[in-house]
Amino acid sequence: MGDAGQRRPRFGYNDAVGARLVRAQGRPPTDDEVEHWFAQQGLSARTWGNAPHDRYRSHRHGYHKILYCLSGSIVFHVGTDDLELRPGDRLDVEAGTDHAATVGPHGVRCIEAARPPW
Repeated sequence: MGDAGQRRPRFGYNDAVGARLVRAQGRPPTDDEVEHWFAQQGLSARTWGNAPHDRYRSHRHGYHKILYCLSGSIVFHVGTDDLELRPGDRLDVEAGTDHAATVGPHGVRCIEAARPPW
């Protein structure tokens, strides 16, 4: 069934250590709906985007990252898993989790916020 060292794409919930992917159900939320959700959580969100095929090297944050894909796509590489986000998908990355990313063929636009430790 393939090389044991090969990355596995994940769909739906993800069991990668330190990361959880939640797929959008039905219609992806609008930008305004996602911004409103962050505001309801008391989180200050920022929007960012990248050109097709841009890459982020492996890094980690000292905070819990909550990220929604607004348009395009991006693959986060966490451990041996590849977590592809499409519009409306949410990714939670625990503080201290090593992750890298590769932007999809049409670029990406995301919104994210840092959740402080409780």
